[in-house]
Amino acid sequence: MCGIIAHIGEDSALSPLITGLEKLEYRGYDSAGVAVKNGSGLDVWKCSGRVSDLKNSIDDVETKANLGIGHTRWSTHGPPTDTNAHPHTDVSERVAVVHNGIVENYERIKEILIGEGYEFTSDTDTEVIPNLVSYYLDRGNEPVAAFQHTIEDLEGSYAIAAVIDGNDSIYAARQGSPLVLGVGDDEYYLASDVPAFLDHTDEVVYLEDGDMVEVMTDGVTIVDENDQLVQREIEQVDWQPDETGKGQYDHFMIKEIHTQPTSLQKTIEGRLDPDEGTTDLDVDMDLSDIDSVHLVGCGTSYHAALFGASLLNRCDVSARAIRASEYDLNTGTPSENALFIAVTQSGETADTLGALRRANDAGVDTIAVTNVVQSTAAREADEPLYIRAGPEIGVAATKTFSSQAVMLTLLGQHISSVNADASRVDNLDQLVSDLQELPDAVEQTLQTSDAARLAKKYLDNDSYFFIGRGLGCSVAKEGALKFKEITYEHAEGFASGELKHGPLALVTEETPVFAICADDCEKTVTNAKEAQTRGAPIVAVSPPSHAIADTADEHLYVPEMHPVCSNLLANVQLQLLSYHCATELDRAIDKPRNLAKSVTVE
Repeated sequence: MCGIIAHIGEDSALSPLITGLEKLEYRGYDSAGVAVKNGSGLDVWKCSGRVSDLKNSIDDVETKANLGIGHTRWSTHGPPTDTNAHPHTDVSERVAVVHNGIVENYERIKEILIGEGYEFTSDTDTEVIPNLVSYYLDRGNEPVAAFQHTIEDLEGSYAIAAVIDGNDSIYAARQGSPLVLGVGDDEYYLASDVPAFLDHTDEVVYLEDGDMVEVMTDGVTIVDENDQLVQREIEQVDWQPDETGKGQYDHFMIKEIHTQPTSLQKTIEGRLDPDEGTTDLDVDMDLSDIDSVHLVGCGTSYHAALFGASLLNRCDVSARAIRASEYDLNTGTPSENALFIAVTQSGETADTLGALRRANDAGVDTIAVTNVVQSTAAREADEPLYIRAGPEIGVAATKTFSSQAVMLTLLGQHISSVNADASRVDNLDQLVSDLQELPDAVEQTLQTSDAARLAKKYLDNDSYFFIGRGLGCSVAKEGALKFKEITYEHAEGFASGELKHGPLALVTEETPVFAICADDCEKTVTNAKEAQTRGAPIVAVSPPSHAIADTADEHLYVPEMHPVCSNLLANVQLQLLSYHCATELDRAIDKPRNLAKSVTVE
């Protein structure tokens, strides 16, 4: 949530700032703004609305300013207005700041500063930051010291970038919110995420919590949380610039649905041995004595955790999927031999990081299943497992769910192979073989899907139900989440057997029921029939040979494969259904209302 971009170099900063904001708009699109140092003060442009609105307002502006900051906002404190948009300045416009996160003690700081004569105009917590810097400048501190004192006074989570009139540096700090440094030829970038500057450089420094940075045209100084000068390693990201664009597609979401064959191929590469019928996951951690597994995530990542937990339980490994925001309330003290698995695409999700830190404090082994190299989760877990799905820009996660589920499948088989009390999954040889073929099967499903026609047929119904059992239950829940995220229509996912324990009261002829039957699930067929007798149309998401094909009113077919793979193919069909319904309804598919890609506050 919220995107930060900053640039300093020999050329004008305005163009890379705007381009960076366009690349970051998936993180927030309530308002946007930039501030540049023009040699005789700070120029600030900001407005509510999209980055395109900001761009239109400054199209004719010419400036040689070579340093500046920018921001695209997803509102937390205060509504999305011009005044609440970032950057925020002190009353003299000597200091400009962009900020992601929450300043928890801003009310106390604001009260003190008002008492000292400083003025405030917005509803945001961010506005205390430039005024606090100004406060320290007014007391004779040099800019770097004023910024450092300000950071020391703040409580909460934040990523901050600031510019100060009369000074040729950008100052930045991070604590609990992502901030990365891009290193180019005679230029530097700061951003919430790598895609913001990937067109310019693929060399990245991943800043750590507690880091404070001064970026100048001729170098960078980093001070850690102990006020010690540190050198952070420069790493090269393997994402390509064209991965962050839409290419031939109308939306990022449909592009990312269609690139799942490639992302899945990268996920499984080097991790399967089809000749031996085994998985080959490189895990250094000793998991032979694990007696329980907690899989923790939010939203789509939680549904992937459900998928992984279901597989582990089938292998006689006690596993629970837990919503990260509820972890401290619903787990108690984990056993000494528990394993904690954080499932997070970005590696920066605040609730998941909070749960990971509690697990680390409890002394249990921790693994992060994540997409972003050197993300906070990857660094703080005992071991990261990267899903290698490439950058995902669409707010509604698609390819990362598939890759997370496959990674958890591989991890589950690794655990069952080294744990004496566990058993191997049914038909392991077939699973390994079918995982190898999964990218091609996804491509086949994409090319033959009937989701576009069914989207039109069932448009404007009262509600949409998705049901499944076991692995299919997690797919049903994810299908419903995807549908409601981008169509704004009411949708719910249920374990099939729960339909008759309340939700059946809502079923009418205007309530299509999508039954996920990608494996042996007679009870789901029975539950679907119960809804059908109440007038509900039934759409089977299944192989053509499944028994439900004779019952259903419509079908979304998937190839006949091992249940793990068939359920993931069912998920692809539901992604397409959601996309095509949203298209028919003319929704803002890549920028659904009230949502942002990465939720970095609790």
